Formats: sequence, C-alpha cells, structure tokens
Amino acid sequence: MSSASYIDPRDGTLYPLDVPRWCSNDRTPLLVTPGRGISRDDVESRTRSLWRYRASLPIAIADPITMGEGCTPLIERPWGDLRPLFKLEWFNPTGSFKDRGSSVMLSFLRQIGISSVLEDSSGNGGSSIAGFGAAGGMGVKILAPASTSPAKIAQVRAYGAEVQLVEGPREESEAEAIRQSDQTFYASHNWQAFFLEGTKSLAYELWEDLGFKAPDNVIIPVGAGSSLLGCAFGFRELLKAGQIAKLPRLFVAQPLNCSPIDARFQAGVDTFVPREVHKTIAEGTAIKNPLRMRQIIEALSESGGGTIALTEDEIVAALRGLARRGLFVEPTCASAAAALDKLSRAGTITSHETTVVIVTGTGLKAAATVADLVQ
Repeated sequence: MSSASYIDPRDGTLYPLDVPRWCSNDRTPLLVTPGRGISRDDVESRTRSLWRYRASLPIAIADPITMGEGCTPLIERPWGDLRPLFKLEWFNPTGSFKDRGSSVMLSFLRQIGISSVLEDSSGNGGSSIAGFGAAGGMGVKILAPASTSPAKIAQVRAYGAEVQLVEGPREESEAEAIRQSDQTFYASHNWQAFFLEGTKSLAYELWEDLGFKAPDNVIIPVGAGSSLLGCAFGFRELLKAGQIAKLPRLFVAQPLNCSPIDARFQAGVDTFVPREVHKTIAEGTAIKNPLRMRQIIEALSESGGGTIALTEDEIVAALRGLARRGLFVEPTCASAAAALDKLSRAGTITSHETTVVIVTGTGLKAAATVADLVQ
C-alpha cells in the first residue's frame, strides 16, 4: 500500500486511502498528501491519455477507466498584441475538462470496491461522471437542479445514469446528495479528493506540451476550483522535483455576477466577503461558496497570480472573439479569454511571456445560448 493518505488541511489529520470516504469525520473536505513529483523519464510516452503521468498519482491503479482523456490540443491564436496558447479541454471524451478528474477518481474508487456512485451537478460534472461510470461498468445517479439545461440532462441520461431533478438553488442538489450518501457512495467532483489528482494532470501536460517547461501565466475559469487546484498541486510537485525553476502565475477568471473568490482575494482574506450574486451566462462557475476557498486563495498567493471579475458584456465579447478565431466554446470558459484582455490592458501580462488560457468546455453543450449571444 502506498504511504499516501487523505489529509485534513485544517489540522493535518490523516485517513487511510483504502477505506472509502468523501470527507473527514467532521464532514469537511479532504486532500491527498502531496506527491514527490515526477521527471520526464517517468512519463509513459506511448500512452495516449492522461495516464501517461500515472507515476504522479499517490497510488498505483492497475485497471484505469480511460477513454483517451487528456492530451488535448494546445494552440496559438492572436489576441490583440498577444500570442496566447489556448488549451482546448473540450476535446476530452464527454466535452469538458471534468473528464480528467472523473477518470482518476472513478478508477480509484472502483479499485477499492465501489461499484455505484452518487453525484450532484448542474452540468459538466454530472455528464462526465455518468460517461466514465458507464465506461467502467459502474452504477451512477446524478442529482441536478430542476433548472439544468435539458441538453446536459439528455447527455447524462444517454449514458444510462439515473437522474433526479431537485427543486431550488444549486446548493439544494448537493444537500440532497449528502442526505442520500448513506445509501450510495458520494463521488462528488467537489468533495472527493481524488478528483483533484486527476485535474493535476493538466499541469503535467502543459509542462510536457511546452518542452518540459512551465508557462509564465495560466488563466482559468473557476467556480469550485478543481482546475486551479489541480494546476497548483501539479506545478508545486514539479517544482519540488526540480523539473521547473518557478511556479507559473495562476489567474482566476470569474463572472462579476458570482465572484466570491475575487471578492476575498481582492480583500486579502479567505473568510466571507459580501458581494451580490446575480444570474450569469457563465453558469458553470456560478458557485456562491466554494468548498476549498482557503486552498484557492493560498494557491493564488503562492503563485503570485490573482483574480479578475468580468461583466456579462465582457464575457460575451470574448465568446464572440473566440468564435471568430475558430473556437466554439460554452460561455463559462469565455471568461478566461475576457480576463486575458483585462490583464493585457493592465500590463500584468506581456507579449514576451508564455501565457496559457484554459478553455474548459464545448459550445455544443449550450449551442442555442451561444448562437443568441454571438449574433
């Protein structure tokens, strides 16, 4: 058995990995103890998926559930005076970055004996868990807000997952999932720590994409923070292993209408800061109270990065700009391109730096909405 453990970031309490759990005994979110990092010699170059970085995982997984997730394109496009690189995460099998976490988390859970899982999601997370659950022969139940896009619910149902629609705000779906967690294992992409071990592959992949170097800047649309924290953990391990000279600056893009991370970071605290919440077209990042807020603020501060809050008009303009460059994305991830504009105008990001913009999901999941917005 690996020496790795679950760890409570509040007090360092450890829990064994071979006992199924999604939270601490106090019902707070856990992490996995940090890895040692890997070198380029550890990359399995003949494996065409994120499992080429399996040496970075805290435990050996003998029979992964994989559909070729990861290895997504990294392309350069002109953007004003910049030549940023766009990481096209919608090329993952179910159409979003969530597949990185789902593949690793469900592979691990199946290995320790979990055959059926429960998840709450308003979109990409549910689709991803349902898809990889189907690929791995696992039972899946998804709880989603009654207001969820019919197209996203159709995708979940197509994979054969059971769907329960929950009336009320997004938070009520999570509360109902937690109430049902006594009957079925709660494999939440927000709570279960192995999901972040999957999103960590994004950092390793960018490192390899760039000739085994770290970029200067990474801009990420953030709601609950799994991509941000995955990048933070992965680049931290690469720094520890001596594979990169410094951490890239990590920047969070959020819609102003729901921007709790920006509110706290700009105030210099990781405790609650009041800011009004309104409906936003960037629905995938509309998380009012991210579970791992303290770790998100720490990651931003450690990297020397920051946060950008975008108006709805700024997000729509970036959505249109991406489409005109051949990139058809869902509105949520257009906020990262909008943040690039603001960081460039402020002089925070310059043309001589290597800047990566994470594009998280395909516009096909919200095609009617995108069509209306880009007219």
